[in-house]
Amino acid sequence: MKTLIFICILTTSFTLNTIAQEQGKDSLKQFMQITTVESVIGGGLGRSRLFVTNPDGSQEEKELNNLFSLGGINFKNIKENENTIVKILKQYADQGWKIDHAIPLTLSPPDNGAGIFMTRYLLSKPDVKKGF
Repeated sequence: MKTLIFICILTTSFTLNTIAQEQGKDSLKQFMQITTVESVIGGGLGRSRLFVTNPDGSQEEKELNNLFSLGGINFKNIKENENTIVKILKQYADQGWKIDHAIPLTLSPPDNGAGIFMTRYLLSKPDVKKGF
């Protein structure tokens, strides 16, 4: 019985130490977010954008193509948007950023026939200034 209690205490202590170390690592990370907003409003009336929020809070904006044109779904625009997004994600990956989470969202007001697709990418990397 004493051995079982000792093993439980040892395991709990090890687990808590590991959790504390992992939480400490997060405080030594930089975070940034990339958000894509792709419009499904036809005829060029929608606005699609890519936003980058840097670790210092500054923001950059890049134009994306609308998913629909007057003739309906525009596969050329989808392909160009995909190329743009992958190129930007690769650029940041080459700088040491890692995607922690990707969150897809959609918004379509009722009886409107319009809407947006939105994806948020949370990126992180070690903060070299803090010695990680």
